Amino acid sequence: MKTKLKGAQTGHSLLKRKSEALTKRFRAIVQKIEDVSSKQKMSKIMQAASFSLVEVAYIAGDINYQVQESVKNAQLRVRTKQENVSGVMLPAFECYIEGTNAFELTGLGRGGQQVQKCKETYVKAVETLVELASLQTAFVILDEVIKMTNRRVNAIEHIIIPRIENTIKYIISELDEQDREEFFRLKKVQGKKKRDQKAADEMLVSSENSQYVQPVDILESNDDSDIIF
Repeated sequence: MKTKLKGAQTGHSLLKRKSEALTKRFRAIVQKIEDVSSKQKMSKIMQAASFSLVEVAYIAGDINYQVQESVKNAQLRVRTKQENVSGVMLPAFECYIEGTNAFELTGLGRGGQQVQKCKETYVKAVETLVELASLQTAFVILDEVIKMTNRRVNAIEHIIIPRIENTIKYIISELDEQDREEFFRLKKVQGKKKRDQKAADEMLVSSENSQYVQPVDILESNDDSDIIF
């Protein structure tokens, strides 16, 4: 039981550290989410993207058909990687560009700069959304893991450890009671042996006294009767 108590205390300490590390990372993610998804920043990014698209439509006209014909595969892609935080695997999304620019000839006659500017603006908007999605996913996972870890910490601290300590106290009290009973029993046995030994010694002394005969001194005898030869 003492080994179990030691293991429970060690597990409680490790889970406590894990909870603190996850909470620290959780707060950092919350701060990043607040920075990225603040109303002013997101509204500015999406507003700039919308205005750039309006400018392209005003200068170059409708380029939807040209875009559909030019783009076969997505150039801006998203990949996933995992990050280990105190044993918890957190997914992280990041954007990367693959392939050549598919809009090199789009708007060549007019509005080429506006098309390129619109593309860059939307790329920035997508990157911001992907970053926000990565932070939100990590936020949800960490929230669940922290709750589960805290429940385990509280269970070990308030249920398992006190239960083991109470069991150890009960075992110690029972062992002490057995030691007292054993001591009392030995004391009784020793006392009985002493009484039996004393009784045996008294019987031996009385037996020796009964067998002893007092010798007669003939010189001190007062019998002066005549002796007939």
